[in-house]
Amino acid sequence: MSESAVRHAVHTLRRTAQRVDSATPADRDRAVDALRAFAILGVVLGHWLITALVAKDGGLHTTSPLQHMPWLAPISWLFQTLAVFFLVGGHVATRSLASARTRGESYGSWLRARLTRLLRPVAALLCLWAVAATVLFLTGTPPATIESLVKLALSPLWFLLVFAALTAATPLLARLNPLWPLAVVLHVDILRFGLHLGPSWLGWLNVAAGWLVPYTLGAAWTRGELDGRRAAWVLFLGGTAATALLIGFAGYPASMVGVPGAAISNLDPPTLAAVAFGLAQCGLALLLRDRLRRVMSRPPIWAGVALVNLSAMTIYLWHQTAMMATTATGLTAGRLPGLHTAPDSLLWVTYRLAWLPVFTLVLALCWTAFRHHEQGPRRPRNRTSHVVRRHLPPAKTPHNA
Repeated sequence: MSESAVRHAVHTLRRTAQRVDSATPADRDRAVDALRAFAILGVVLGHWLITALVAKDGGLHTTSPLQHMPWLAPISWLFQTLAVFFLVGGHVATRSLASARTRGESYGSWLRARLTRLLRPVAALLCLWAVAATVLFLTGTPPATIESLVKLALSPLWFLLVFAALTAATPLLARLNPLWPLAVVLHVDILRFGLHLGPSWLGWLNVAAGWLVPYTLGAAWTRGELDGRRAAWVLFLGGTAATALLIGFAGYPASMVGVPGAAISNLDPPTLAAVAFGLAQCGLALLLRDRLRRVMSRPPIWAGVALVNLSAMTIYLWHQTAMMATTATGLTAGRLPGLHTAPDSLLWVTYRLAWLPVFTLVLALCWTAFRHHEQGPRRPRNRTSHVVRRHLPPAKTPHNA
């Protein structure tokens, strides 16, 4: 590419960023969008780094570097960011519902609008994998390989089901004190791990209660109860201390994600340690709000964050498929390091980092093919303002309800 072409491309990107910046409503709290983008990208990078499909016995089998190198567990602390997403989700949903009521909009129409955009991209994913699984079966692919691929592809759906349920229950949750679901998690874990009592399904109560904690914290944020830095520091320091104590003295695993073969998972279902860690994350997110608002005032950075928010569900739903498509295609060249080999050394980690740009490229292709399911019909290029205003999820400042 010539130097003039590069200058033209840079100029075009800057001009587009300026248009996106100008089209964004002045009362929008850009820190909220930054936190949402951080949460989604954290999950994507985490899955790409700690999930491996190993070529073995003529098929692909799921494993994790955390299974072979448990001392890498702190990496999971950086990329297990779902609590931040639920914090933002609770904040945005309760504020959006309050605004809808002010406009005289019914609960049904409000919920339909929110769930349509949340769940519409799911249909495309289910259709593609139904076809893909059928083709793999008919071509003689080992059932274990099909099971591994389908499980990974559809694993993001559990999050959407929980998030959709909490969104639907927002009118009931808008004033719920986060201490109530936290108490449920505490008592369930005491029964499970402390007293070894209760049925096996008891832990699954924490799927709702565990994610209710950050969701209701988001509602408290909307009510103005978390505006001061003191509350954020209490969440951050208290959550950090509780997590350290639970891992160090109560026998909870250090990894904040599930590890194949582990006796206890902090995430499946959520444990008290995962919820405490989420409180620390929420506190840190709240502490960073002012700094994020300043950073998001820069058009190029804001344009990137806006792009992620425009396609948050598409990115989330298709990132595992992008990784698996790369892995399956790569098998035609043999067992490639960092892609098909066992994740049992730092050399594997180095190779996996080198594969991340390829995963990103394949995800970009998936985004191009399926983003319209989330964003709706494509708009003319000269309607940037309309597109940004229409498709960015609602997130106003506390002073502009």
